[in-house]
Amino acid sequence: MPVTYAIDVPRAIIRTRCTGRTLLAEVLNHFRELAQDPACPDRLSVLLDLSQMSGLPQSSQLHLVADAIRAVNHRVQFDACAVIAPQDAVFGMLRMFSVFAEPYFNSISVFRTAKEAESWLAEECERLAVLRHQRSDRVG
Repeated sequence: MPVTYAIDVPRAIIRTRCTGRTLLAEVLNHFRELAQDPACPDRLSVLLDLSQMSGLPQSSQLHLVADAIRAVNHRVQFDACAVIAPQDAVFGMLRMFSVFAEPYFNSISVFRTAKEAESWLAEECERLAVLRHQRSDRVG
């Protein structure tokens, strides 16, 4: 299957990979599966690896994916999202996607390499954890 994922529950990170010719229906099904996955926590950060994906999504498809993210927001809240997109065209389209999906993440960014994406995601997860802790201290 071109869309696969693994959830690192202790770190609250989902690692999603799209490989080969990935169809919109497969991406939308991924979100339906995630919403029903008992291993899925209520909050996740995302490492989305598109380095092995062939083809190029259309803008209208990216809007539909953003809508799918919104639709699962009742089940899982997304913190940071780091996208690995080394190919120029995919990188550009995913920068556009980041604008569409921005309302459903605390932060989202697109990178050329896995190393850059993983480094940013680790820093961003730490930053968001500190912010959550500070907010809870103010409330409590």
